[in-house]
Formats: sequence, structure tokens, C-alpha cells
Amino acid sequence: MRPWLRWSILSVAVLVVGVIALLSYMAGSPKDAYYMVRYAFPHMSRGNLRVGQQAPDAQLVALDGATRFHLRDKAAGRPLVLVFGSFT
Repeated sequence: MRPWLRWSILSVAVLVVGVIALLSYMAGSPKDAYYMVRYAFPHMSRGNLRVGQQAPDAQLVALDGATRFHLRDKAAGRPLVLVFGSFT
């Protein structure tokens, strides 16, 4: 095998391992990194909302875990604040 090809393959392998290690550190564990890549990244997108525009409607799951509702049903023309986080 040619030396430049061997170094190229080695460099790509080190880069892949580094990315996996960084994602595992960011997510907390390799399993969480896998789920982050599998489920979160495909749904991430940069929005184009501006101040004063209405938020797009979305279907959410209530705290009971079974009931689903739309944002437009809860807002009904009033301001609505969504808080994403843990309060435990």
C-alpha cells in the first residue's frame, strides 16, 4: 500500500474516532451520542422567524404522556410561553 494512502486512511480513522469521542462527551455517553445523532440532528434546522411573526403550529404531548394538543388550541389569540427544561 502506498504511504500517502495509508496516512489518509489513518487520518480519516482518527478524525472519526475524535468526532465520536467529542459527541459522547457532549451528550454524556456513547449511547446518548448515538440517539442525539439518530433523532435530534435530522430535525434541526435554522428557522427564519422574525420578531412579531406568529410561531408555526405544532402538535405537543401533554404532561400525562398520552394527550396530544396543538399550540393554536392552547393559545387562542393570547400569548403563550413554552418552557423546555427540567424542574425536578
